[in-house]
Amino acid sequence: MAMQTMESISPNIFVEDIDKTITFYRALDFELIMTVPETAPFSWAMMTCGSVAFMFQTFESLGSELPEIKRENGGSLLFYIKIKGIRAFYEKMKNGGSVVKGLEKTFYGATEFSLVDNNGYLLTFAEDE
Repeated sequence: MAMQTMESISPNIFVEDIDKTITFYRALDFELIMTVPETAPFSWAMMTCGSVAFMFQTFESLGSELPEIKRENGGSLLFYIKIKGIRAFYEKMKNGGSVVKGLEKTFYGATEFSLVDNNGYLLTFAEDE
């Protein structure tokens, strides 16, 4: 029996304000790729930076579908993003007020820092220098 191969993961993150989220992620060098509808106000958006893709959807657009999804910001997860040029990226982001853990070398050899996005989600950027 052949095993399937998973090719990618694109988290669909539920947020209260798509416009503020787009602004926040643009500051992280993400590009707006697609929206629903095509003109604002949006209920869904996809943004990418390199091979990293995030989808953002409003809580409101969910209506009563998928009651398993909590209707609150943040969560018990951390998005771990591999990056090239972490030191320059950290210099760009460090004074923005969202960094919660500064640049450091970990015991497993990665150089990392963490910030919290405008919705309360934790993003950790890492590079194997």
